[in-house]
Amino acid sequence: MYADTQNDITRQVVRVAQLLLAYGAESDLVEEISQRLGQALGVASVELSISSNSLVLTSLVHGRCITTTRRIREHGINMTIVCELQRICLLAEKGLYGPNEVRKRLARIEPKTYPPYLVVLMIGLSCASFCHLFGGDIAASVITFFASAVGMSVRLTIAKRHFNLLVNFAVTAFVTSMIAQLGYMFSLSDTPQSAMAASVLMLVPGFPMINAISDMVKGHMNVGISRWGHATLLTVSSVIGITIAMQLGGIFL
Repeated sequence: MYADTQNDITRQVVRVAQLLLAYGAESDLVEEISQRLGQALGVASVELSISSNSLVLTSLVHGRCITTTRRIREHGINMTIVCELQRICLLAEKGLYGPNEVRKRLARIEPKTYPPYLVVLMIGLSCASFCHLFGGDIAASVITFFASAVGMSVRLTIAKRHFNLLVNFAVTAFVTSMIAQLGYMFSLSDTPQSAMAASVLMLVPGFPMINAISDMVKGHMNVGISRWGHATLLTVSSVIGITIAMQLGGIFL
């Protein structure tokens, strides 16, 4: 294999690894896909070192090593992208894709998102359903629906303007909690505490926490601790927003 070919393959593999990390894949999956794709494209082995915001990848062919480094910028969780990258790896392993085909497929990858109005509607319905499961009455479920729907609208609006994610969570938690307090302020519900609890469930960073635990269990301690810290900061930001709203409303749970 010529050096230029090895360079090209290394670039494709590191791009796949970079996208996997940016869109929320766990570290063990990133290593596995990178190694399998590299070997499918013709390199002898691929070694990968992952940190909280960067990765270093080395490909080896006939004793010749090529090492490259990439910075990781998170783009939010998107399992569609992760599945698409896994599909590219499988097609390369079957011999259907070479370096050129992988490059073209990677260039066409774009994150697909649901329409904002649909996200807002489903978040409102899901939080209202949780309120019902928590024992909330009809009024509490209706309050939860509107509080979480408005909160999600605020979250999407702030995200579109590229504010810091911690600020986003704090402001969203504040707005959602202020609306959810209506059940207390005007005695609209017999179970207003259910609305307060259920309306902010959309801010629970469940996926980052699961990835963090998975990384730590599988030996990627640095990345796992980093992800756990990030998820903890998001939780703290939400708590700050909720606390400010409760202070202003004069309500203490």
